[in-house]
Amino acid sequence: MTDRPLVAGVDTSTQSCKVVVRDAETGEVVRSGRASHPDGTEVDPRHWWAAWEEATSGGLLDGVAALAVGGQQHGMVLLDDQDEVVRPALLWNDTRSAQAAADLVDELGAQAWADATGVVPVAATTVSKLRWAATEEPDSLERAVRCVLPHDWLTGRILEASGGRDGWTTDGGDASGTGYWSAGTRSYRKDLLRQAVGTVGAHLDVPRVASPTEVVGRTSSGMAVAAGTGDNMGAAMGLGLGRGDVVVSLGTSGTAFARHDRPTADPTGAVQSFADAEGGFLPLVCTLNAARVLTSGAAMLGTDLAGLDRLALAAGPGAGGLILLPYLDGERTPNLPTATGSLHGLTRGNATPENLARAVVEGMLLGLSDAVERVRDAGSPVERILLIGGAAASQAVQEIAPDLFGVPVAVPAPGEYVAAGAARQAAWALSGAETAPTWEVDIDVTIEPGAASEAACGSEVRERYAALVASTFPVAR
Repeated sequence: MTDRPLVAGVDTSTQSCKVVVRDAETGEVVRSGRASHPDGTEVDPRHWWAAWEEATSGGLLDGVAALAVGGQQHGMVLLDDQDEVVRPALLWNDTRSAQAAADLVDELGAQAWADATGVVPVAATTVSKLRWAATEEPDSLERAVRCVLPHDWLTGRILEASGGRDGWTTDGGDASGTGYWSAGTRSYRKDLLRQAVGTVGAHLDVPRVASPTEVVGRTSSGMAVAAGTGDNMGAAMGLGLGRGDVVVSLGTSGTAFARHDRPTADPTGAVQSFADAEGGFLPLVCTLNAARVLTSGAAMLGTDLAGLDRLALAAGPGAGGLILLPYLDGERTPNLPTATGSLHGLTRGNATPENLARAVVEGMLLGLSDAVERVRDAGSPVERILLIGGAAASQAVQEIAPDLFGVPVAVPAPGEYVAAGAARQAAWALSGAETAPTWEVDIDVTIEPGAASEAACGSEVRERYAALVASTFPVAR
């Protein structure tokens, strides 16, 4: 044990609540806890609280001096005048708001949204979910007095349960994913919020945006609670991102993001101009389909993930001409919420389990390779990929990714990087220092792209994939 202060970081994600206690100075993991969330795209936040209580049971937070919460972005949590939840929270991956997003874009224009907030509404965006509620559930919106995000709700609930809460807070990172807060101006665009909710939600309030190092409250035990942030911002902070690094996260969703020194304004909506958790910017591209493409592919082949790896690595690059468009859950980038997955190029000659497995892995990675190119186009240099998330452990993913991305791929040691970033933020708030503490991140392996012939093959596969997307979905935004 150490006499140095301890801090805790929380990741309240789509699937679970993970809590990691770390040494505030070194970042060393001291202990951790975890509990599951129910599956679905609509969840009663009380399940998040139950998971938090389970994950922190048994004295997990004993001796912890500060805590911060990182959480899934975009979710819509409506609260009434007693701070009770009005309806189950709509999560980022709920696509029923796709038409509402399209309507908002049509009303103002994609460029106007990009210029105003850096985010063009899609189904995932909070502003789209609020328009859906105004149209489809006006009674719910009329009862609500405020809208908060998942990490805001858990932060507030922790304070309320152990000493009181002085108003609702959020942070710039998570707020920048709502569609009505601008990372560029660091301010709410309440005119855009009103555009979404109309007269039925004209009274709706939003949480105060706290600074990255602010202590927003204390528990009855004296533990400081920092502002927290969104999951992608938390992961960036946990990894200590440097210039030239691009994170590719392969979890329930897939993301590609990098730190930047200025906001962006992409009218296609692909690159979202988020704030990071340290006062800078985090251009990010998100896809709906990542790790679950692999689990679905394994199930289709009657094997497990290890078997999928073996089959995929037994096939050559390009899968004998097979290409999987991996839109199994619709897609966010490109904006195709009603799309389905499809397999192309199938012949008697390439119809083997090995080629199908390879196409599954390549299809997932090609969707993220396109995301990386969009981040590059937004002005972020791409010199190294940091591959994280559950699917980063796949041997096939690790071996195939460098040629498809065209740069070295580093795989950090397995860890809860969203929770790590939240803990690092808590340590920063606790210290009152000008900059966040520096914590070492262990890299398990770095894989370089192959020989020139393999790199050329990777480039050819990327080109075939891009051509197929363009011809199959010519109006994709």
